[in-house]
Amino acid sequence: MVAARITVNGKETPISPAAPHTTVLDFLRERGLTGTKEGCAEGECGACSVLVARPGVNKPTDWVAVNACLVPVAALDGQEVITSEGLATAGESGMPAPLHPVQEEMAVRGGSQCGYCTPGFICSMASEYYRPDRCAHPDSAEGTDTDIDTDTEHGPNGFDLHALSGNLCRCTGYRPIRDAAFAVGTPAENDPLAQRREQSPPEPVSTEYTRDESAFLRPSNLADALQLLRERTDAVVVAGSTDWGVEVNIRSRRASCVVAVDRLPELREMRVESDHIEIGAAQTLTEIERRLDGSVPLLAELFPQFASRLIRNSATLGGNLGTGSPIGDSPPVLLALEASVVLADADGEREVPLSDYFTGYRQSVRRPGELIRAVRIPLPLSPVAAFHKIAKRRFDDISSVAVAFALDIEDGIVRKARIGLGGVAATPIRALATEAALEGKPWAAETVEAASRVLQAQGTPMDDHRASAGYRSAMLGQSLRKLYAQTTEAVSS
Repeated sequence: MVAARITVNGKETPISPAAPHTTVLDFLRERGLTGTKEGCAEGECGACSVLVARPGVNKPTDWVAVNACLVPVAALDGQEVITSEGLATAGESGMPAPLHPVQEEMAVRGGSQCGYCTPGFICSMASEYYRPDRCAHPDSAEGTDTDIDTDTEHGPNGFDLHALSGNLCRCTGYRPIRDAAFAVGTPAENDPLAQRREQSPPEPVSTEYTRDESAFLRPSNLADALQLLRERTDAVVVAGSTDWGVEVNIRSRRASCVVAVDRLPELREMRVESDHIEIGAAQTLTEIERRLDGSVPLLAELFPQFASRLIRNSATLGGNLGTGSPIGDSPPVLLALEASVVLADADGEREVPLSDYFTGYRQSVRRPGELIRAVRIPLPLSPVAAFHKIAKRRFDDISSVAVAFALDIEDGIVRKARIGLGGVAATPIRALATEAALEGKPWAAETVEAASRVLQAQGTPMDDHRASAGYRSAMLGQSLRKLYAQTTEAVSS
């Protein structure tokens, strides 16, 4: 077994003697790369973001921004990382290169004040700068002002501001940062990081990294992973580590054995069949979003509201379902889509409807040694769909209530209704009584008002610091009324 190593800014370095739970953030800072900052240690602020070479959607390699505070450095064994210090000099030798174009725009447009958050912004901005399918507005030109008539979240250069949604700034203010993002041009032909996109990223390596009686293990295939989980009943399974990383940092959790499944090829497939779509459990939400490209409208509504781009670059559907959180955003959507999960262990596979998967608070039918291999969404999709997330912030927040709708309405009659709820019970649930109150009835104000009262009584909402039980119930009823207001004109036409 080759010693665990990571390539940082073009230089390969051993991971040893870092402990298996050591984060990429701490690993980098211990080696003098202090541009990577710790602001929150739970993936909320983006001060720690770095670039990682990942399999691309439109090119062999994508430069993906991730939260270095959440990812164990052992998870990047054999991988390539670029920090804010390495952007201008990546691939260069000798004298330092001029500022990277992203760094240049941030400097000249006043995008930095205290500078603490700036390196994280720079890395997230660079990830979007190198996104292969970023397309400039046809009337824009490099170096021009950003007054072309585009929507508020996309610049004339095609820059998607959601790329920065996981980065917080407490003193500069966001306008100059946005101006810098909307002013960057396209990478030069001789840009080494742009050229790097044309070659495949490093292949995942099988990892056995052990120190101080703790182990980080990355099996090479699903069969090995399942056998390992059968033998190591104490193992903690991680994919994007967006949940486990918080446990390690904030609650000082440690595991004697961590098994990484994020790069298993059998968990990273996507297949579109005549009667269903199968999504590998270890694909990141960003990868799913770009590969589906809006073909599942309900998921397309979910993705921009799911945490931040930095989190979506690492988080997976398998992980979101595996944690069993009652306030996870994907379960209500997948319940409305009538999705099922494919569970695999060393003896074989079984398919379980998601409506039967959750059994209690953070509990499920998944047995010891089982993994979620894939999520299956049946086809055809219901034509009327919506995802309503009620939270204190528009983006990058935890839901107080989440409601997903999928309706078949024909000739003004609700033929089928599927409604998924989050944040109102110990588990994500289907609103079965509300579905029954809608099906077979006219899609009309009277029906919706009666069903809204039923929906308002679904679940067992509780009072906590995010919302009161009464507020949560009220929002359930209002959500159906909102859907009716949003869809009446579309349905009648």
